[in-house]
Amino acid sequence: MNVVYQFGTLKVCRLEEKDKLLLAKWLSTPAVLEFYEGRDNSFDVEKVERVFYSSDDDEVKCIIEYEGNLIGYIQYYELDEATKKEYGYESGRIFGTDQFIGEVDYWNRGIGTLLVTSMTEFLFTQMKADKVVMDPQVWNERAIKCYEKCGFKKVKLLPKHELHEGELRDCLTLEKCSGNPEHFSL
Repeated sequence: MNVVYQFGTLKVCRLEEKDKLLLAKWLSTPAVLEFYEGRDNSFDVEKVERVFYSSDDDEVKCIIEYEGNLIGYIQYYELDEATKKEYGYESGRIFGTDQFIGEVDYWNRGIGTLLVTSMTEFLFTQMKADKVVMDPQVWNERAIKCYEKCGFKKVKLLPKHELHEGELRDCLTLEKCSGNPEHFSL
């Protein structure tokens, strides 16, 4: 496994070919799709290959391991100039992440908070990010509370920003600046 970082029993590793079956399983689970991609946007292995393995984007795609079990997915990326402008930023190294815990038995155990906090610290210390931003849909209160618990602050409403279950949904930009990261060692 190509480990990006490890914090205690949480490990973030680069996505490998063998992970596509897990992604297809998670992204065909209605409970997961409700929050990530939408229940009307189920994935099979072919779609996983097309979206996660064939794309030429700049996202670093990773699998989340917790206590030796593969439980979810996270990607991180530096925002391009157009996205920075859309979000109201003019300069700086600004990173975003997208993540989900695909194994629903691991929900509501604080793992999302641990993941977001540790990934944010990794982006500040290793990738030299000035800010890290998230853009959850406004109805996703669970995600927003998690991000706020990790030190993110609400910054900007993005009206009709993301297509989810057949409807353009409002999103909320939250940010955390490098001057106030949680300090712990990865």
